[in-house]
Amino acid sequence: MGTTVRDTIKEITRKHLTEGRGKCYGQCLTAVGWVGGTLPEMYEEGGMVELSMADVAGGAIVTGAALAGERAIYVVRYQGFQWYNAVSVANYAAKSKELWNRPCPILVRSIAMEGGIGPVAGSSHHSIVSRMPGIKVISPMTPKEYQYAYDCYMNDNDPYYISEHRKSYDNEDELRTFIDDKEVDFTIFPLSITRLEMIKLVELAGAENITLNIIHQLWIRPFNVNPLWAQALNRSRYGGLVTDDDYVEGVASSMANELSLVSTKRVHTLGLDPRTAGFYASVDNLPPSAEKILEKLKQIKNGI
Repeated sequence: MGTTVRDTIKEITRKHLTEGRGKCYGQCLTAVGWVGGTLPEMYEEGGMVELSMADVAGGAIVTGAALAGERAIYVVRYQGFQWYNAVSVANYAAKSKELWNRPCPILVRSIAMEGGIGPVAGSSHHSIVSRMPGIKVISPMTPKEYQYAYDCYMNDNDPYYISEHRKSYDNEDELRTFIDDKEVDFTIFPLSITRLEMIKLVELAGAENITLNIIHQLWIRPFNVNPLWAQALNRSRYGGLVTDDDYVEGVASSMANELSLVSTKRVHTLGLDPRTAGFYASVDNLPPSAEKILEKLKQIKNGI
C-alpha cells in the first residue's frame, strides 16, 4: 500500500495487471498524466486498454469482459461521463448475477474533480448507480480505505463502483470518526471529499462554541446504520447533517431519511447547489467547504 491515495491506487493497478487478474480499460489512460498519476506506465502490452471517446460503449465493453471471466477495472476520468455508461453498468452488470446467475465483477473507478471544468465533467454523481440493486458503492478517501475497497471487490462477485475524488489523491492521513459520550450540538455524517473538510470544520465550529460528533461515511451502498450513530444523534441538540459532493436529492437525502428513522432528531442535508456548473469561478458549483458547512449549522441552530 502506498503512502498516499494516488500511490495506493497505482500499486493496486500494477499488481492487478501483472498478476493477470484482469485488464484496465478507459479513455486517455496512457496520456494526460496517467489519470492523475494513479496508473503505472505499462501501456497496451501491459494490460492497459485504450477505449474510444464513445463513452456509451465503454461500460458495455467492460461488462462483456467481466461476463467472459475477467476482473476488469474501468476508469471513468470524470464522474459526469458516468451518465453515458450507466446503462451498461447499472442495467446489465448489476443485474447479471440475479437474472442469469452470471457474476459480472467489474471495478468502476469513477473520478470526480472540482473547479473550472464545466457542466459535463463536474463533481460526484454516485447517486446515479446507488439506487440499483446488485452493485456496491463505496467512496474511499484514504490509502487504507482504498486498499480495503479493492480487497472487498476481489473477494466479491458483485460489480463495485468506487466514487473517487482527485482532491484526495495527495492525502496520506486516515480519517477518524469521533463520537462524544456527552451531549453535543450536531452530529455530522460527511461523504466523499467533504470528509477532508472535517478537521477544519471542527476548528471553526469550536471558535463559535459549536460542538460536534464526526461520523465518516465510507459505504454508500449498502448503507447500514450503526446503533451507535442513532445514540449519538439522540444526544445532539440540533440533530444531524449529511454532507456530500453530489446533489442532495440522491444519496444524501436517502441517508438522512434512514438516520432519521432510527433516532428522535431531524437529519439535514448539504451538497451541491441545485444548478449546473459553469467554467468560471463565478458560476462554478463546488462541494461544501468547512466554511459553508459551518454556515449551514448556524442556520439550523438559529432556526433559519
